[in-house]
Amino acid sequence: VRPACVPAEYPRGSPVEPLVTTPKHSSLATIALILGGVAIGITEFVTMGLLPQIAGGVGVDIPTAGHAISAYAVGVVIGAPVLAAWGASKPRKGLLLGLVVAIIVGNVLSALAPGYGSLVGARVLAGLPHGAYFGVATLVAIDLAPAGQAGRAVGRVMLGIPIANVAGVPLVFWMGQAFGWCSVFWFFS
Repeated sequence: VRPACVPAEYPRGSPVEPLVTTPKHSSLATIALILGGVAIGITEFVTMGLLPQIAGGVGVDIPTAGHAISAYAVGVVIGAPVLAAWGASKPRKGLLLGLVVAIIVGNVLSALAPGYGSLVGARVLAGLPHGAYFGVATLVAIDLAPAGQAGRAVGRVMLGIPIANVAGVPLVFWMGQAFGWCSVFWFFS
């Protein structure tokens, strides 16, 4: 049975169909979206703190290893508009899950990188879904929000990045120091 709030011209599962959930499911979904943002933020920013270890691991100097940071940014810049345009007609839930899988694949490839070139390539791949994830996550949060609470819902989802910077990156930086830089990417895979 189609909920009354969904116009008949929107087929079930279309990206513009509002999500119909209970408040409990909305809270769990919002927490999942926040945690996704935390994971993305940590894997984006922790590379900066682990550059000496990464440089030693792939056999380059520290400034050259810094290209892994730039490579992630290139992935974000390329991936955000391309994946947003490609995913505009896709159901949001499936798109969001696909983006999460792509982030995991990028992190696995980063952890497995045997050398500098493969690490830079893996970081580009890891960055591709970044912007699209946050775009789709905010749309899902708006769909889940009670009437008049869309701005708060978006704000909650965006908490992932500050939580990552304040709590996650220092903790994971310690983990990378203690167990090796690859452990960080494995942990978020």
